[in-house]
Amino acid sequence: MSQHTTVQPSAAEHAVADTGFLNLSQMHSHLLDDPQEWSSFGRPAGQSSKAPISENATDSPVWDSFVVLEGMHCAACALTIEEALRAVPGVQAAEVSAATRRARVEWRPAQVLPSQWMEAVSRAGYRALPARDAFARELRQAETRRALWRWLVAGLCMMQVMMYAWPAYTARPGDLSLEMETLLRWASWVISLPVVLFCCGPFFKSALKDITQRRVSMDLPVALGMLITFVISTLGTFDPSGPFGQEVFFDSLTMFVFFLLTGRWLELRLRDRTAGALEAVMNRLPDSVLRQQPDSGEFERVATRRLRVGDVVRVLTGEAFPADGRILRGTTHADEALLTGESTPVLRAQGDAVTAGSYNLDSVVEVRVDSVGEGTRFAQIVNLMESASLQKPTLAQLADKVARPFLVVVLLAALAAAIWWWPADPGKAMMVAVAVLIVTCPCALSLATPVAMLTAAGTLARSGVLVRNLQGLEALAAVDTLVFDKTGTLTRDGLVLRALTPAEGQNTDELLALASLLARQSMHPASKALAQAAEVAELPASAWLLDSVQEIAGSGLDVWVQARSNTALRRHLRLGSAAHCGVPELAPHEPGQSVVLAEESQDGWLPLAQFHLSEDVRPEAAQVIADLRQQGVTVQLLSGDRSAAVQTVAAKLGIEQAQGDCKPQDKLAAMQAAQAAGHKVAMVGDGLNDGPVLAGAHVSFAFGKAVPLAQSRADFVVLGDSLELVLQSLLLARRTLSVVRQNLGWAAAYNAISIPLALVGWMPAWLAGLGMALSSLLVVANAARLARALPLQAADSNASAPRTLRRGAPSCH
Repeated sequence: MSQHTTVQPSAAEHAVADTGFLNLSQMHSHLLDDPQEWSSFGRPAGQSSKAPISENATDSPVWDSFVVLEGMHCAACALTIEEALRAVPGVQAAEVSAATRRARVEWRPAQVLPSQWMEAVSRAGYRALPARDAFARELRQAETRRALWRWLVAGLCMMQVMMYAWPAYTARPGDLSLEMETLLRWASWVISLPVVLFCCGPFFKSALKDITQRRVSMDLPVALGMLITFVISTLGTFDPSGPFGQEVFFDSLTMFVFFLLTGRWLELRLRDRTAGALEAVMNRLPDSVLRQQPDSGEFERVATRRLRVGDVVRVLTGEAFPADGRILRGTTHADEALLTGESTPVLRAQGDAVTAGSYNLDSVVEVRVDSVGEGTRFAQIVNLMESASLQKPTLAQLADKVARPFLVVVLLAALAAAIWWWPADPGKAMMVAVAVLIVTCPCALSLATPVAMLTAAGTLARSGVLVRNLQGLEALAAVDTLVFDKTGTLTRDGLVLRALTPAEGQNTDELLALASLLARQSMHPASKALAQAAEVAELPASAWLLDSVQEIAGSGLDVWVQARSNTALRRHLRLGSAAHCGVPELAPHEPGQSVVLAEESQDGWLPLAQFHLSEDVRPEAAQVIADLRQQGVTVQLLSGDRSAAVQTVAAKLGIEQAQGDCKPQDKLAAMQAAQAAGHKVAMVGDGLNDGPVLAGAHVSFAFGKAVPLAQSRADFVVLGDSLELVLQSLLLARRTLSVVRQNLGWAAAYNAISIPLALVGWMPAWLAGLGMALSSLLVVANAARLARALPLQAADSNASAPRTLRRGAPSCH
């Protein structure tokens, strides 16, 4: 088949070609006000994700848009951008995350356009770009490259300045002449100029924005420290006999700039690896795809967002599927790890469904598009991750509130220290003020909570658990009671064949083959269980063929069959309850549900076999519940199913507190009673009919692939097919809160120790810069430990060997 690959660029792509990369802001101001572009970086507020954005969705009274931000470095920057956005008429709400450098803006198209509220961000000294813009990734890479260049220049200059400063530290009185000392000072000044003019540029630029807009951010005290150090050292170089001529501090300046840039660059790399994972998920879809032309049948390359339902696309090997659809031609394996947590590729053949965001691994396939845009499950997952990434946990909100007042206190403390030391030594007074300004920057305090929470959320997402609410991680860590629903949670949606009781003289394989022949004509769960059991047993085809079938609702099947070898040989059979078949049960005392196969004879109906069925309890459920108890968590079972069935499952899994015949209000009442007794309760349900209970719990899980993601009330949505994900989430939440406490404790201890040392003059500027860089870096590196795979194991030393989580792996019956 011929392949026509003429590229059809979008309007945005044309604009980039015409204006160039440096004119992106102009491009956005021209293009993003077009209602057809709004869906590329947002959606109508409150719109269901079950359907794609319609053409009249641009008339929605309120829109949610997501943007990435350039130029921000701290929590104070996030507060500044939020204030600038909220001040724009027509902007209803704005949430900015300092950890991910992203923002969600809720705005009214009738009052304001995207270019206008983006311009407000620009006036505040920052830059906003659509979160799903192809240039967002390039901007991140460019920022990392600039940070690397600044770090390299600072490092080279630092080593050269230290070489010039070393004689002054080691020389004895009289070893250095005045001319040599002056020459070394001038050489240090010249080498320090690139550090001040190039490496310190971002700090000075941010501080200048703060001063012009009468605000305080974390870069202001740092920039003041750099400027003061350079100015007094310059004065000492130009006027050695003046008040600042006793000593110059170019070595301290270049050292703490180098240390700060080292910490910022490493922090940037770690952030890209953790919080930056969200951008990697969002950019998973291809920018363009080969779409079949309806008239010629040839394929042309078009922008992915131009796809419509019914289009036929060709997906090449290694590409991601651009939309939900079904394979029309070809066979391949798909990587659906993002959607289900299952890392093993799954086979997809002609007629099978494929999902947007999963990767085509083996061969070229042609796919008919069934759902695009917001209607895909991939879009629902991205929307949940976006919302969660912008939420601020309680501890993070407290840190943000403390950040600005703390910075004001830092400036006042530095001023007081300078005034105190000035009469004794003006040069030392200024350097003490510099040390106070630098060492007390609350970056570590602001990063302590959000970085850890976002890292944990990313780790869970890779395992098949979406975190809808970051507050849920805090709540989950304190949970001591876990309430399970039964159907769809502890059990799968269906039944399994547990045992077979044949009539005397009957062959079990022949009976199962015959029963499955009948069962395939019904959609009843019991019939599905028999058909699946025969398929698993790989029985040969039955010697009988169907003649006529009648299903009696609520009772069973009434069927005539004829022999394959002799069509004149016919049998009248029934499959269903004993009452329907008109026979006694062969094993009346067997627990659980059963189905009887009977045959009509001259003496009436005779039983041939009784099939004993039970609910399909998840094979990992018993071990997970045992592990939960070992972690100090009380497990309860509340279900709307029959009490007998509930007690059977509870006994099999070792759950002592179980209650059946529960209506939703009964479940809610039982959970509220536990909460009133002082317990922290988590609820695990199927997400379909437990809305009030999920909403009333301290933290909740919606379990099962059938959960409507956009409507679920749960804090966590389990996409995979393993109950171990609930246990993993609990263990990771506890680890996360432990890491947050470690980070906050370190940040508090660091400031408690370093501030007094700086005030009394025992901490030079270079050591202050090193301490500030290490404090922020330690917080981010400590949080990065949460990105490691979490093995599931019991808490005590007598536990069995760790069980690595099989992410979403389906179990065998």
